[in-house]
Amino acid sequence: MDKYENLGLVGEGSYGMVMKCRNKENGRIVAIKKFLESDDDKTVKKIAMREIKLLKQLRHENLVNLLEVCKKKRRWYLVFEFVDRTLLDDLEQFPNGLDYNKVKKYLFQILRAITFCHHHSIIHRDIKPENILVSQYGVVKLCDFGFARTMAAPGEVYTDYVATRWYRAPELLVGDTKYGKAVDVWAVGCLIVEMLTGEPLFPGDSDIDQVYHVMRCFGNLTQRHQELFYKNPTFAGVRLPEIKEMEPLERRFSKLSSVVLDLVKFPNERSGIQERSIHTDRMGHAIKKKWEFCKSDVHLPELNSNHLPELKGVEGKNSKILKKENRKVPESRIPSLAAMDLHSSVPSQQISGSSFHEPTEANFPRVEY
Repeated sequence: MDKYENLGLVGEGSYGMVMKCRNKENGRIVAIKKFLESDDDKTVKKIAMREIKLLKQLRHENLVNLLEVCKKKRRWYLVFEFVDRTLLDDLEQFPNGLDYNKVKKYLFQILRAITFCHHHSIIHRDIKPENILVSQYGVVKLCDFGFARTMAAPGEVYTDYVATRWYRAPELLVGDTKYGKAVDVWAVGCLIVEMLTGEPLFPGDSDIDQVYHVMRCFGNLTQRHQELFYKNPTFAGVRLPEIKEMEPLERRFSKLSSVVLDLVKFPNERSGIQERSIHTDRMGHAIKKKWEFCKSDVHLPELNSNHLPELKGVEGKNSKILKKENRKVPESRIPSLAAMDLHSSVPSQQISGSSFHEPTEANFPRVEY
């Protein structure tokens, strides 16, 4: 780590800190995630090992680029490309929603990233504005794989923390240990609405309040999820909310088309990302007055697991990206720190079930001691 000059602390959280650094050998600006002493903390070690393992396997232009992995004095250091902006920054700059063309470009690239992950049997499990990096050239990169994991085998269950509350699918809210790629699809649906309107779709301030928001929009939970809710220790002594007046998506967002709202349907209606084709000419009616000027009849290419179209244009040599310092946002959002989200996904509940095999430190390439 001696070859890196520390340019300042970007932020810190429950699992460590993030620093903006310069490589003394080539002048490149990078972001370094410095974990706590992971050898002494099993949770920190699990998160570090998982992120290293997955990002070494996954290489795609719409995923954050892990440049180097180092270990020094029992701490793991992850060196990332430096990016100074996230989707959250855009939403804060434009509180009434983003420009139509920008949403179209962002969504296409977000879907490419998630399609790639799903094709390789990886569920991200923490998709949110803070984890969507945006370069100065408009290239989107999905980041923070500390809570991602491979798809469970038949009969296997998930055991650990997942998803920031506002973007958490119903099956996660009630503690279902058997879920799949649809949890990422749910989060993308939440992002679409938020990008178009500037308004978080389900801004719950607690787990039970989050359940209330979902039920008020979609109605009662499925029978299975109701049973899981009452078995979940998190909700001990709590009854499911009684919804006196429904507020379906069509009423709340009357200017959004059914195409836009299609990705946020109830769990059993959510198909895989790779099976969806988002047509931007139909999305053009999503906010009718705001985007009357959009006359193009352009379609986003269909996304499937066999072929992902290439992006046109390339990143500049000096691509940057990270969070701004001392940013103030609603407490319930708890922003992450660009490519290295150290604390925003601190869980509010734990999903119970059998354990799974964790990645080990062996066979990680380019590790320096």
